[in-house]
Amino acid sequence: MIQANSDEKVIGIPRAMSFYNNYPFYYGFFNYLGIKIVLSDITTKQTMSAGAGLVVTETCLPIKVYIGHILNLLSKGVDKIFVPSLQSIDHKIYNCSKIRGLPDLVRNVVKQPFTMIEATLDKSEKHHGLYDFLAEAVKPFNITDKELIKKASKAGWRCYNNFHVMSKSGMPYSKALSYALQGKVVISAKTKEYPIAVALVGHGYNIYDERVCMKIFDKLEKMDVKVCTTLQLSEEQLGEGITSLGNDKYWANEDEMTGTAGHFLKDNKIDGVITITAFGCGPDSLMIERITRRAKHFNKPLLNLTIDEQTGEAGFVTRLEAFVDMLFRKKRASIVNNINMPQAEPSYTPNIEYIETK
Repeated sequence: MIQANSDEKVIGIPRAMSFYNNYPFYYGFFNYLGIKIVLSDITTKQTMSAGAGLVVTETCLPIKVYIGHILNLLSKGVDKIFVPSLQSIDHKIYNCSKIRGLPDLVRNVVKQPFTMIEATLDKSEKHHGLYDFLAEAVKPFNITDKELIKKASKAGWRCYNNFHVMSKSGMPYSKALSYALQGKVVISAKTKEYPIAVALVGHGYNIYDERVCMKIFDKLEKMDVKVCTTLQLSEEQLGEGITSLGNDKYWANEDEMTGTAGHFLKDNKIDGVITITAFGCGPDSLMIERITRRAKHFNKPLLNLTIDEQTGEAGFVTRLEAFVDMLFRKKRASIVNNINMPQAEPSYTPNIEYIETK
């Protein structure tokens, strides 16, 4: 249980959904304002079961996990919980309906009393931009100074940018996050060479939650496979990836799916692509269909993994091992073919760029 002083400002943040993309910013922002952050515990089977027990069966896994984390925070005694409504991240670039209506969903299924901080970000509408969103987030703490909020947002962006600098260098997610929260920027030299490289495509809440993704990064590391994700790509590369799949961006998190897949499908250094999606996700089902078709066009091996709370680890690992084994065999065959291929005789080109000397 949280034992907070009466004057202490405390906010609970569920370790789910937008947490995996935005927490570095939230951390820098709230800490600058002297607001203590309490995170829910890492996802467990009990977290999933608790959340799934309050919603209809057809609800997607990430929402079930999110509800479970809300319950976990309440069990800790947190009475103010941050449940943002992320409607639109740019003009006419929308989130799915469940993310947009997250506060209403939580309000209707969680009956325990608490203060829900339901700030709204909607860049397709006036008066719902970033600063309005942040002002709503801190209003329950009686913080209304606009200049102070802007300074806090700069602290948030500083932490967020530090995290992304380290992520783009290839540092693992958890390590980059840890350094960023400490205010550090550490760029380590790459030493290990991997025989196989794959792109892991999925939303942050599906691939960075170790219980949801069944520690896929660790499993691939043990198989001697290098993993690349959205975090290694720039906004320009993600935009080009969406275009290469013949899409116009519509969904707010499309960068993580079609943008990432579109880029890595063209990358000759990537041997295969693995997608992880939650069963029943409407937007993802459309994006996966597009990715599957384009993977055939680029002749790139693709493994689609679908998860829900009933997904067994044994079958998950079996499919992963079979896919990686196929990539190794394909790579070996390619190397053997190149060795056996007759080499063309080198042609001689005379040097005609010379300088006369006396």
